[in-house]
Amino acid sequence: MKLIHCADLHLDARMESSLPREKARERRLEILRTFTRMVERASEERVDAILLCGDVFDAKTISARARNCVLDAILQHPKITFYYLQGNHDQNSFLNELEELPENLKTFGSGWTTYEQGEVSITGAELSDQTADRILDRLFLDMSGIHIVMLHGTAAEYGGKEQGGFSLRKLRNRNIDYLALGHIHSFRRERLDDRGVWSYCGCLEGRGFDECGEKGYVLLEVQDGKVKSTFVPFAGRILHEITVDISGLMIQEEIQRRIQEAVEEIPRKDMVKIVLTGEVSPEAEKDTVWIEKWLEDDYYFLRVKDETRLAICPEDYQYDISLKGEFVRLVLAARLSKEEKEQILRLGIRALAGEE
Repeated sequence: MKLIHCADLHLDARMESSLPREKARERRLEILRTFTRMVERASEERVDAILLCGDVFDAKTISARARNCVLDAILQHPKITFYYLQGNHDQNSFLNELEELPENLKTFGSGWTTYEQGEVSITGAELSDQTADRILDRLFLDMSGIHIVMLHGTAAEYGGKEQGGFSLRKLRNRNIDYLALGHIHSFRRERLDDRGVWSYCGCLEGRGFDECGEKGYVLLEVQDGKVKSTFVPFAGRILHEITVDISGLMIQEEIQRRIQEAVEEIPRKDMVKIVLTGEVSPEAEKDTVWIEKWLEDDYYFLRVKDETRLAICPEDYQYDISLKGEFVRLVLAARLSKEEKEQILRLGIRALAGEE
């Protein structure tokens, strides 16, 4: 028996705070297509069930395209059972539109619900801040059989104050073979107890640079009374955050070559955030706008963030009688934060050099 564990698709997420409007629109469609590709792959590989562990949608209001696409994927694959446990973002936005549920769509509520599929029992409950740990006390599973439990929330040893936080300690020694979780957007798998494991599958696609790296789903294979879990990378595009130390570099061409070396292995279809670090002379040629323009055609989307520090020593300007020396001394003596001084010095020295 095969099952897919996925979560946190966040279909219809706006993403306009991290991407230009047109790119955000394209990414919404791409993520929707990644979901349908996953279902098609499941059909090809004779997967019996797909566990949707919350946040399939991003908000209460969703587009007709996203709603109809998900519903069509379910209806067109009647041999796959879809177990849909809502997360904190779902808010009934999909189910409210249905007069009746398709036969192969199973849902959960605020109490434990169990479904039997072949030799596997699939149990889930939709958590709230008020009920999370109280529900765990009411979970009872037989020692026999194979038990998969679905939850959406933040797992911690003793629970927590985070939204949907729950205690792993309360789920130990309850005959769970695989605890399928949603809410955290990176893959993670650890032992729950001597019998089972718990796992976040992560999201199917990264939406911003806080979701870098491989994204995908977990394939579960049940055989001989055991559950084997394998992470399957599946994202159409990967987001990368690359740190480039440009300490001591003075001219734009040197900086560009250092950046080029750092990103040359990244596929052109991916999305890249370059973070410049190190100590740099205030007189160095460093133009992040030009760097973005230089690389923008090499990747689907690229952003450059400047986190360098000014390599400036007050003693170097102590006896400098030039306008620049006077300017530097005034700024360094001002009652400003270090960050404010660096910004003023950077802009001021470039202006004195005729670059602004």
